[in-house]
Amino acid sequence: MSNAKLNIMINVVSLQLGWFACVLGAANGWPWLGLPVVMAVVLVHTTLVRDAAKELRLVAFAVLLGAVFDSALMASGWIDYRNGIFIPGLAPIWILAMWAQFATTLNVSMAWLKGRPLLAAVTGAIGGPMSWIAGAKLGAIDLVEPTAAVIALAVGWAAAMPLMMLMAERFNGVEPETALETSEQAA
Repeated sequence: MSNAKLNIMINVVSLQLGWFACVLGAANGWPWLGLPVVMAVVLVHTTLVRDAAKELRLVAFAVLLGAVFDSALMASGWIDYRNGIFIPGLAPIWILAMWAQFATTLNVSMAWLKGRPLLAAVTGAIGGPMSWIAGAKLGAIDLVEPTAAVIALAVGWAAAMPLMMLMAERFNGVEPETALETSEQAA
């Protein structure tokens, strides 16, 4: 197995570990449970990349975008986050952690979406709501108004993914050999 494929596999597995730690922690009243996992993932990611400062800027952008988006969903009343709201009106800490962790995939396992805004939008419109629906089924959130929530998630993620991929191009601190776009071109 090539280093690129191994890095991509580690990136995807890390995302899933962090996602489950955050969601299951929130579902069971421990919204902080996923934070150390996500912090470890971001730390390892930034130690393995060519330019950690660029990757951290991308993480900061994703967290800011997530804070605005998820806080708006919360304010709409369509989604209720059960745990982890430490600042009234702001999305819970575990959701913001998930946005930080998701940013670590943009220049690695999601790099194939760069320069493909329509595909990024479609991927976001499908993948975003699926993640929230799974979180609801596991008990971390309530989709108070399910139809409105899923539509808002689909529209929001359809806009967020191309924007995040554009920012990933700008703040790319990953070696080309570690990204999916390079490993597919070589195949």
